[in-house]
Amino acid sequence: MYARFAKPLLFRLDAERAHHLTMRGAALAGQLPGFSALLAGQLARPDPALTQTLWGQRFSSPLGLAAGLDKNAEAVPVFTALGFGFMEVGTVTPRPQPGNPLPRLFRLPEDAALINRMGFNNAGAPQMAQHLRAGRHAPVWVNIGKNKDTPNEEAADDYLKAVAALHARADGFVINVSSPNTPGLRSLQAADELSRLVGAVLAEVTARRPGLPVLVKLSPDMEAGDFAASVSAVAEVGVSGLIVSNTTLSRDGLSSAARGEAGGLSGRPLEARSTALIAQSYRLSAGKLPLVGVGGIFSAQDAYRKIRAGASLVELYTALIYAGPTLPARINAGLKELLRRDGFTHVSEAVGVDVRA
Repeated sequence: MYARFAKPLLFRLDAERAHHLTMRGAALAGQLPGFSALLAGQLARPDPALTQTLWGQRFSSPLGLAAGLDKNAEAVPVFTALGFGFMEVGTVTPRPQPGNPLPRLFRLPEDAALINRMGFNNAGAPQMAQHLRAGRHAPVWVNIGKNKDTPNEEAADDYLKAVAALHARADGFVINVSSPNTPGLRSLQAADELSRLVGAVLAEVTARRPGLPVLVKLSPDMEAGDFAASVSAVAEVGVSGLIVSNTTLSRDGLSSAARGEAGGLSGRPLEARSTALIAQSYRLSAGKLPLVGVGGIFSAQDAYRKIRAGASLVELYTALIYAGPTLPARINAGLKELLRRDGFTHVSEAVGVDVRA
């Protein structure tokens, strides 16, 4: 139904306009009495083989929604009902900001990819806190960043303000220092800068709500030595986990007309690179730091490769645009079959198996 009817109509619209239309529809649908429960009955069917508990939180599936789609946490009930085991909302900043000038979101259909230079457009942390008052089931992590006009030397204050506004509503925080669309942000990934920032956020979270997980999202574009140093730095300071990876500035092998647009690339072209970085992170942390794999997941096999490379959880976003709302349910079903094929009774048994081998 999506491929035959909805997708052709949405793809006739500008990419960002289609995004806002879809998000508005999902937000309204989630407010309809009984709609989310009805949808969940068809698509979100938890299976013991896929259910995990990490950081004291229950995940009905290892598959989550990546940040960037639901920037203001408007449609959490519907995304839960689609079969996502968790979701990452945002990126949110302390103050509302409009983001970068239009156009800033581009489809690359021949490459099964997107390029975005959104620039952290969002309604601000207080507005997100209002949205997160609604009932929900899956864990919701809040991806936090700094406002564009905040100097890097004051960046930590923005992250702490976001924690202060949202700690009562969030199930965890993700420190975003890897978006390519906010000037100077990626410089915060350097090991020393990252240690100070993560340490400050961890202290704030612990003071306000002990036990809440704090993860860091890293870029796929770092040099190998810098990447290793950043992983070691955040592990030493006590971060709860890593998300690998954010979007890339690389344009290798693209064929779509929009390939020359500035911004971060997501989707199929990122799959191999992000999987390799997950394996590297798993080795660097000796399998002791929980990892979330992101980048190019379009199928159960894609998700399974990241799990076998060391990811306990995985996320997608771009594939949902191309494959439609039943994709999470299809990936969950496929993961169960792949685990059964390889003799695993639970998804945790497959985590890092290729690296350990």
